[in-house]
Amino acid sequence: MRLIARLVLIAALLLPQASFAVTPDEVLKDPALEQRARALSQELRCMVCQNQSIDDSDAPLAKDLRLLVRERLVKGDSDAQVLDYLVSRYGSFVLLRPPLEISTLLLWGLPPLVLLAGIVTLLAMARRKTVVLETAALSSDEQRRMRQLTD
Repeated sequence: MRLIARLVLIAALLLPQASFAVTPDEVLKDPALEQRARALSQELRCMVCQNQSIDDSDAPLAKDLRLLVRERLVKGDSDAQVLDYLVSRYGSFVLLRPPLEISTLLLWGLPPLVLLAGIVTLLAMARRKTVVLETAALSSDEQRRMRQLTD
């Protein structure tokens, strides 16, 4: 019996945990609207956590944003209108996948630039090391002197 209890405990700890950020008081009565709200919440960034959607975040601001999304949907806004409203209020950063615009160019362009700079730096270091190794060879006099010292 203890073995089964231990196995159940281990399985429960190893299984991925479901997100319980959305509390029951937030859930809409209309299942279609709730499904749209959950889909929209997956597209929106938690401004506190920054790498989580508001659907996955426990932060108070994420809860406020989830409630705002649901409020806008209940009023009859389309998904695009809800997203446009939030972008106008918080900027493109609120989107987990912001569009490629002039204002987000640095956001999209910086990772490839950093990668390219790293590759160039590594190549320069490798080349410099080759030059140092080539110039570090002993002359014939130095080699003769080395043999004398080691014999």
